[in-house]
Amino acid sequence: MLIRVCLSKIHRATVTEADLNYVGSITIDSELLEKSGMRPFQYVNITNVSNGVFWQTYIMPGKKGNGDICLNGPPARHFQPGDKIIILAESLVEPSEMRDLNQTIVFVDDKNKTTEVKINKMSQL
Repeated sequence: MLIRVCLSKIHRATVTEADLNYVGSITIDSELLEKSGMRPFQYVNITNVSNGVFWQTYIMPGKKGNGDICLNGPPARHFQPGDKIIILAESLVEPSEMRDLNQTIVFVDDKNKTTEVKINKMSQL
């Protein structure tokens, strides 16, 4: 049996762009990807704190250090610049693997600059 777990999270990022005519995905500043452990083309869940919309799509890496968070394609109808979002990367694991996992949470300011990186060690929970 596999369990879905949240492996990493970018907490309360600000949407900087919504591009309806793009093929699809979410573009995330590469620096945030590095800090969170998320990878290009990985699927993520996105929750819009501003309106409650939940969306799933894959990551496209953005320019490092510019703070871009862009919803591309259909989600551009539900996510607008200025909206606060939570980006969640999940993994499927065996229950026996749970205690070896570390969850990374990246906190950002209104310009999507990192303010804190918190590591939750599952073995200590």
